[in-house]
Amino acid sequence: MDEIIVGTIVTGIYKTGKYIGEVTDVRPMHYLVKVKAVLKHPQQGDLHAPKEVDVPLFHERRALAFREQTNIPKNMAKIYEGEVMDYKESLRIALENSKQSLQDDSSVWAKKCLENLEILEKEYKI
Repeated sequence: MDEIIVGTIVTGIYKTGKYIGEVTDVRPMHYLVKVKAVLKHPQQGDLHAPKEVDVPLFHERRALAFREQTNIPKNMAKIYEGEVMDYKESLRIALENSKQSLQDDSSVWAKKCLENLEILEKEYKI
């Protein structure tokens, strides 16, 4: 297996989102990764009570921003060898995929998620 070092392009999972980024530092338990593209938009709501609406705070989860740096646990990072898509376009596609996956779900949770995603889409200006 190839070693992940500074400068390696990886996919990484952060909370419930998935990103493509460049490793900028190797730490004992994590890679510091600078975001280049979004593969999966983060799930809306409370991470500790998935698919529940009756929670103290139903989180609006934004995708990590272009060039934002985050710690990705080493076991959640994989070398990426494909083309790195434009950040804005990748965000638009990831958001659309999230919205589509919720379309056929008639639950209150899905409706609340769709509301959050509509707000985020306006904030992202895409």
